[in-house]
Amino acid sequence: QVQLVESGGGLVPPGGSLRLSCAASGFTLNSFAIRWFRQAPGKEREAVSCIGSNGTSTYYTNSVKGRFTISRDNGKNTVYLQMNNLRLKDTAVYTCATVRGTSCLTNEYDYWGQGTQVTVSS
Repeated sequence: QVQLVESGGGLVPPGGSLRLSCAASGFTLNSFAIRWFRQAPGKEREAVSCIGSNGTSTYYTNSVKGRFTISRDNGKNTVYLQMNNLRLKDTAVYTCATVRGTSCLTNEYDYWGQGTQVTVSS
């Protein structure tokens, strides 16, 4: 069964850190770029970060630059999103998706995870 499963979400205070994982089963991630999205209540889904299939190209939305780091371990079939110095506005459901192709320049997706909740609160 083809699946993407996110994990690592939780409740952290402002300034805290979390590492999200996006693990694939039933297929190999190394042929795909992977993009992380987030969606806060009442807001549109936002693309947060993307990593190319070979891991050398990464992209971040401006609001997370310098705080979030995307990486991948193709041997573990997993992509990570390290989130540091979290802010209240980072609260959202975070979801990963496989980009149709090896580059982050495409905006078509084949597989989606179910999402993991990140809550930043004091």
